[in-house]
Amino acid sequence: MVGLLTLMVAAASLASDAALHPSAPPGQDSVRTDTLAPGVVHVRMARPAGPWVAHVLRVDLRRATLGVVHARAGDRLTSRERTSAMAARHTAGGERVLAAVNADFFDLATGASENNVLIAGEWWRGVKITDSPYDTFDNIHAQFALTAAGRPLLGRFAFDGWAHTARTAFPLIALNTLPSGAHEGSALWTARAGSITPRDTVRPTTELTLASAGRRADTLLFVRRAAAKGGGSAIPADGAVLAAYGGRAVALDSTVDGDTVRITLAAAPAVGSAADPPALIVGGWPRILRDGRNIAPLAPAEEGTISRNAEMRHPRTAVGFTRDSATLLLVTVDGRSAQSVGMTLVELADFMKGLGAWNALNFDGGGSTTMVVGGKVVNTPSDRTGEREVGSALLVVQGAGNRVGCKVKGAE
Repeated sequence: MVGLLTLMVAAASLASDAALHPSAPPGQDSVRTDTLAPGVVHVRMARPAGPWVAHVLRVDLRRATLGVVHARAGDRLTSRERTSAMAARHTAGGERVLAAVNADFFDLATGASENNVLIAGEWWRGVKITDSPYDTFDNIHAQFALTAAGRPLLGRFAFDGWAHTARTAFPLIALNTLPSGAHEGSALWTARAGSITPRDTVRPTTELTLASAGRRADTLLFVRRAAAKGGGSAIPADGAVLAAYGGRAVALDSTVDGDTVRITLAAAPAVGSAADPPALIVGGWPRILRDGRNIAPLAPAEEGTISRNAEMRHPRTAVGFTRDSATLLLVTVDGRSAQSVGMTLVELADFMKGLGAWNALNFDGGGSTTMVVGGKVVNTPSDRTGEREVGSALLVVQGAGNRVGCKVKGAE
């Protein structure tokens, strides 16, 4: 694939606005590039020897006029929507969406993402263990993160929440989802989860209704308003519900109305800092490049991947970034057709490395693989019905007025 990658690099460096490179003669690799905006280049590559057809977005993270948005289907935690529809909805909302790709793995029935969800600096969902039915062992999957200043990160980020009352402090096992574990646990429920907390059918539950009282640095402040047993509490639009399950419920029994409850929501290892807070976190499975090394062969041991996903050729979507963290790479590879057979994770990692990625993560693939450029799907989705409804997407946006936490800050 070296010849193809050499062509791509040369084409990208020579590309000007709306400049398209001519197709190569039959049987030869071909590369076509299009500059979507200053700092954003779309490259289509075809290699008959694969055969492979791939689409690449190169995004300059140093440009203040560009942003990366983590979008949820329908702006809800449980919903499915086409990547093109998410891009169109955000465009209708005033953002100039240049391109988009599908992102995290999701529950086919509900659309819920399997990993942590952080959007525009707001925690929507937090888990310590990835909610996947296919893992060979329970673990937290690798995730992509971006700080407000545009610094990209890859890591196995576990939700790290804490609740502090006047008399005790205890960890939050989950945010807006029931905590894992059989004996005890705790969770915070916000309006992102809906209007009512779900009931835990196994463990006794105590819930506190909390009214928002502002924030102090990275700590959310609440005032206890009421307590209830058994779950099913109404979640206030301007507050939250703190729930304790099993033996952990005793931690809430000592509180009274009017008490202050302090909540911190973060990731471990930490993402960003007080001066440069995290803007987004979105999951995948698994990490395929670590500091320039192809680690896809380690995925079964590190992240519990299954062979029919990792070691077979499928359509793929991936995210990565260069060694200097200045360039974001969003990639799709078509599959399950005579024109493009797809890639294994090892092949995908080699491909990303050849593009210049230093770190890279596999997103949801197969029938989910979708890239949208200028409002149109440019790859060939493998489902017979066409583009699939998915749970989340990453959008590349341009212009002022991006939502706080999404705009990448840096040099013009």
